[in-house]
Amino acid sequence: MFDIEEQLRTLPDKPGVYLMKDAGHVVIYVGKAVVLKNRVRSYFRSGNHSAKVRAMVENIASFEYIITDNELEALILECNLIKKYKPRYNILLRDDKTYPYIKVTVQEDFPRLMKVRRILNDKARYFGPYTNIAAVNQTLDILTGLYPIRTCNYDMARAIRTKMRPCLEYHIHNCIGPCTGSIDRATYMVHVDKILRFLSGHSDEVVGMLREKMRVAAAEQRYEEAADYRDKLQSVEDTLTAQKVTRAAQRDNTDALAVAVSGPVACVEVFFIRGGKMVGRENFIMEGVAGERTGDIIGTFMEQFYLSQKFIPDEILVEDEPPAMDETAHLLSERNERKVRIHVPQRGEKKRLIELVKKNAVEYLQKFVEPTRKRGQNRTDALEELQRILALDVLPQRIESYDISNIQGTDNIGAMVVYTDGKRDRHEYRRFKIKTVAGADDPASMAEIVERRLKYGNYPDLILLDGGRAQVNAVNAVLDRYGITIDVWGMFKDDRHRTHGLLDAECEFVLDRTSNLYRFVAGIQEEVHRYAISYFRSLHEKQGTRSVLDEIKGIGKVKRAALLKRFKSVEGIRAADPGEIAAIPGINERMAHEIQNYLEKNSRKGRDYATDNDRQAR
Repeated sequence: MFDIEEQLRTLPDKPGVYLMKDAGHVVIYVGKAVVLKNRVRSYFRSGNHSAKVRAMVENIASFEYIITDNELEALILECNLIKKYKPRYNILLRDDKTYPYIKVTVQEDFPRLMKVRRILNDKARYFGPYTNIAAVNQTLDILTGLYPIRTCNYDMARAIRTKMRPCLEYHIHNCIGPCTGSIDRATYMVHVDKILRFLSGHSDEVVGMLREKMRVAAAEQRYEEAADYRDKLQSVEDTLTAQKVTRAAQRDNTDALAVAVSGPVACVEVFFIRGGKMVGRENFIMEGVAGERTGDIIGTFMEQFYLSQKFIPDEILVEDEPPAMDETAHLLSERNERKVRIHVPQRGEKKRLIELVKKNAVEYLQKFVEPTRKRGQNRTDALEELQRILALDVLPQRIESYDISNIQGTDNIGAMVVYTDGKRDRHEYRRFKIKTVAGADDPASMAEIVERRLKYGNYPDLILLDGGRAQVNAVNAVLDRYGITIDVWGMFKDDRHRTHGLLDAECEFVLDRTSNLYRFVAGIQEEVHRYAISYFRSLHEKQGTRSVLDEIKGIGKVKRAALLKRFKSVEGIRAADPGEIAAIPGINERMAHEIQNYLEKNSRKGRDYATDNDRQAR
């Protein structure tokens, strides 16, 4: 048995990471410490904690720790463990984004231009990161069109020496071909210098060239070409055009951070400023922030975000001071291998910049996050109501719903859809061809597919059937046979074929059409029916492309199409004169007789295939 008091006495006075666990040995919190002994003991010795920390401490049944050599190692390990375990009491960064950079390999004799996602210590020039990937791709196309330097990975010295054949980029005029030996380095570097100047923010020359090309094309009524230049200009502006807000950023590389909070969710807005120009912005969602101060959210975000990035800016502007701001700046400087400054602006342009970032964070949270959170709350409310009215032992976190589809008792198929925590879980959807049931016996068909599904384990908390009491009883019989306990309810409809309520073997509930629960259940019934019908139709569309003609030796797609075009149907071919059939190109009289004999024989067996399947699933 774990003795917390004994373990607290033996904690080391070294840096490291600690993991708090509950009675089920689940990691509920991960933290870092400069001195493990002091930090871990503080949870159990001090009473001056927030409500969130008090709730966490009440659930701690054991803990473990990992010693590191220094605080930076502890910080990196903490972030990795948070991503791995996603502990319930940690603030979690939902997004895990990486961004592209534009790289110019200036360390090479003939530099290359490329898009990369990793920064290497290779003396190349890197620009970015950029958040608009489509605009970056378009910008690279523009640059290689205006200044055609190479993008290949040829060994230039060897290519020139052996007179290697140039690649496709040379032949389509996207590269001036230094590998041919006909271009000296000085001429080549003129193009490279112009690209570097453009990427450094001096975009007037490129913008001017594009505007002039657009003007000339429009004047000559080459409107599609003019529109293409217009789109290119937009991409350049999206990627690199200076923004008014960036006058506040005097350093080459600056990030500006602000936070908007709503309940347990926060939006961290980041403006990325490079070379005095705003190159992009991004929103990041943090979960589990209820009761946390803004500075704590910012501090956690910086640790989780910047330690997962290959690039850390020289300056980070924040709206509120994170805990141990100087220590965090020192750790990021170590990670960056150059000084990083974290600053809370109090006045002037930088203060106004942070206020603008804050407005964007609030706007994003209100317009995009809050509606999503409200929908999530509606789903939770519906699940809780479902648990209450059906008297379920647990909240139905996994719900499976089944439906059967057929045509007049033939071609039976089944479908299963899955809802996890109230949301569609499409990766878990399954489709079935009924194997053991003949005719329109929906209860028996339902029993078959549920029995086949049960062989794979991972049982649901609730089964909802698109059907009535007969289907419910058939599935319950299967569960009883296997000794499995799962609540089974049918979703029944009214006279207008709309979702009406739920029933089991003994009772039924009519749902209030204005409630969240009604919308939730009706959505499940509609989804499982849609999935069953889509599967049914996909099978019959495949069959609809088949014909009995495909089974006749010597009849391929071309001859089959010609026959059906001439005689309209298989029945028309059967009734035609053999001479008419032989008039089809590629078909002689002998084959014409073979076709008719085969059709007649299969007609007696009732094996004609419809070429136009206009039958609808019920």
